[in-house]
Amino acid sequence: MDDGSDWPADKLAALRLGRRLVAEVPAPRPDRRAFVDIRPARSEPDAQAEHEGWARSDAGRSFHLEHWEYDRERLDGFDYDIDAAFVRSADALDESELLTVLTGWGVRPHSFVYPWDSDDPR
Repeated sequence: MDDGSDWPADKLAALRLGRRLVAEVPAPRPDRRAFVDIRPARSEPDAQAEHEGWARSDAGRSFHLEHWEYDRERLDGFDYDIDAAFVRSADALDESELLTVLTGWGVRPHSFVYPWDSDDPR
């Protein structure tokens, strides 16, 4: 498994704690904006930890990635999904495979931020 050196320490910790991360990526046209998100898999031990008020770190998590693009003018409203386009998705079994997928998509780990620091509408 990868030692995580390609990731900023705080983002790697977030992934291992089961937190979603988002990166804005180039859109195909100026009237569009595009985002890739990573959703770590959650399991029963994660649900139990959450119920107890803490988050469980797991360096062996798998991940689901999605790439979406949106109409730039609709991002700030409730109708952001009108004319949204699903581009692609992938599943990664571990952190190493996650890096492989991101490399194939041309997205660097340092591009990812916490969802609340992005304009991603989801």
